[in-house]
Amino acid sequence: MNTEHDTITTPVTADMLRGHLDVEATAHGLLPHRLPAPARRQIPDSQLAVAEAQPSGVRLVFRTRATAIELDTLPTKRVYRGFPAPADGVYDLLVDGRLAAQATVADGNVRTVTDMVTQSSELSEGPAGTARFTGLPARDKDVEIWLPHTEITELIALRTDAPVEPAPDRGLKVWLHHGSSISHGSNAAHPTATWPALAAAQGGVELVNLGFSGSALLDPFTARAMRDTPADMISVKIGINVVNADVMRLRAFTPAVHGFLDTLREGHPDTPVLVVSAILCPVQEDTPGPLMPDFDGGGLQFKATGDPAERAAGRLTLNVIRDELARLVEQRAADDPNLHYLDGRDLYGEREYAAYPLPDGIHPDPEGHRRIGENFTRHAFGPAGPFAG
Repeated sequence: MNTEHDTITTPVTADMLRGHLDVEATAHGLLPHRLPAPARRQIPDSQLAVAEAQPSGVRLVFRTRATAIELDTLPTKRVYRGFPAPADGVYDLLVDGRLAAQATVADGNVRTVTDMVTQSSELSEGPAGTARFTGLPARDKDVEIWLPHTEITELIALRTDAPVEPAPDRGLKVWLHHGSSISHGSNAAHPTATWPALAAAQGGVELVNLGFSGSALLDPFTARAMRDTPADMISVKIGINVVNADVMRLRAFTPAVHGFLDTLREGHPDTPVLVVSAILCPVQEDTPGPLMPDFDGGGLQFKATGDPAERAAGRLTLNVIRDELARLVEQRAADDPNLHYLDGRDLYGEREYAAYPLPDGIHPDPEGHRRIGENFTRHAFGPAGPFAG
């Protein structure tokens, strides 16, 4: 770091982080987690183990006059055998709430997924690297460094050319959200461009994002983690993973949703809770899972492989789930006026699909994330929304 001042190294501690539920001390530094240790001990597969450790929505927050900042990290990047490596994850630096700079870390570990169906993988270890930010305004300012939403990131050291102080409490309300890979940020261009991050900024709230790629499956340990997490408003996006993983039938789905909501209410008896169904996804609207990768067109697409005729026997599709969620929430809301329902097609429906089709058949592109964030802000944080005020 070339500055006119001495470099100051500040230990990265848990109280400097936002958007996480736990931290783990590693041989290299501090690893943020989005599920607490008791929940992690119950994780049944590598899909969720990786997803919860990817710090979507997690940011380092402090106050400083520094014009130059360096953050040493050890990323673990995820690649798929036979496919080009994705671009390095982006670190977004915000000054007083506005995006001011971005950086990447080229080094790190590489986990290569050898089978997309089983998610079996191999790990190659690599060196740590540094995200560098320079030319920042020389005044007192709140700084947030949002970590790459799709790279496991161990935090090693923070260096600045001016002292670092704790960020003041701005008194913002906390929005706790749970969802699938779309909430996690798949295909979003950078960490503050995921739809939950965009909606949180527009709604003026603090985000805790429990969007887990492939893993919004009504797991009881996720419900208990949410039950025990302080929050002023809660949303739960349900549907796409339950269908594309083909993990249950309607008979099991309905009590699983009731159980998830019952658990939330144990810790948040009066908190506004918004149940959100899946966005429009033509391949799964009326065709059950499981979902499988399809390479016939030369690029990665996804296709549903179930038989639509089996809906009568309880096989789940997005339309089946939307109907059941609407019925279930209406039933519960008779005794729970703080429980609300939002059809996901109000976030991304026919109009959005026509303008910004899903590139792989499942996940929105960066513009799709922007539209979902804007629509969620209007429906949830608007004057008549459940999170208004």
